[in-house]
Amino acid sequence: MSRHIEAFLEMLVVERGAARNTILAYRRDLQDYAGFLSRRGTAPGQAASEDVSAYLSGLAADGMKASTAARKLSALRQFHRFLYAEGFADRDATANVDAPRRGRPLPKVLTEAEVDILLEAARAEPGPEGVRLTCLLEVLYATGLRVSELVTLPLSAARREEPFLTVRGKGGKERLVPLSAPARDALRLYRDWRKVFLPGEGAESPFLFPSRSQEGHLTRQRFGQMLKELALKAGLDPAKVSPHVLRHAFAGHLVAHGADLRAVQQMLGHADISTTQIYTHVLNERLASLVSEKHPLAKRSRD
Repeated sequence: MSRHIEAFLEMLVVERGAARNTILAYRRDLQDYAGFLSRRGTAPGQAASEDVSAYLSGLAADGMKASTAARKLSALRQFHRFLYAEGFADRDATANVDAPRRGRPLPKVLTEAEVDILLEAARAEPGPEGVRLTCLLEVLYATGLRVSELVTLPLSAARREEPFLTVRGKGGKERLVPLSAPARDALRLYRDWRKVFLPGEGAESPFLFPSRSQEGHLTRQRFGQMLKELALKAGLDPAKVSPHVLRHAFAGHLVAHGADLRAVQQMLGHADISTTQIYTHVLNERLASLVSEKHPLAKRSRD
């Protein structure tokens, strides 16, 4: 087994120019696999898909993350393909092995209290910049727009006094998104200052949030920077704050307060309900907390 591993690693260096750290990682993974096969009394050239699957099952039973196991399987795939190509095995033992299923990561979500802190910090910002930033935050948290949808909103999207936004999302599909009263108030105030951000005196712009950028509107990158700067001033971790995190907060807080998942799907502009279902974790956590705090058996256990 050691001879085959060294031959494989030499091929990686010579033919693919693999880096030293890559070779070290592959050697560790393959030596661990070699030990497993040895305990089963199986030579590498005789290994079958059942052996590889049993090895992966053992990793899962030991609590290894699916992402780490998938990385190890990648090394095994390349190793067994090498053995087959070089004539050391009569088959590729990994050909019929499925990669470990990776759990979908839960989205980062700010708490309602943290969103309130962020909004208060924006309202405290002086001048037109503060007015615009407050408007951006209020609209984003009220609608859950994608950041690209937010910064490219046309001026016509926010019709005066109408309690919704018309949004053109992915694939050119239009959707109506309700606007909260605070968001409408922030829009109304911002419209009086919008001319300050026009690219030049007497200039016009089709965008709700114009700027002097090449694109003609506030860029995604600049808005992201503005949020990080605001988070620092508000005493929040900037790593936790981004336009996408506020989109998650919008959806997560709605679901936590009992909003219908289909309605949230429509507001977010998700084509598939399965994409929206990630936010049910918020409801699950809320229910678990409710049981823990209110159920009589849980109370008795604490007592």
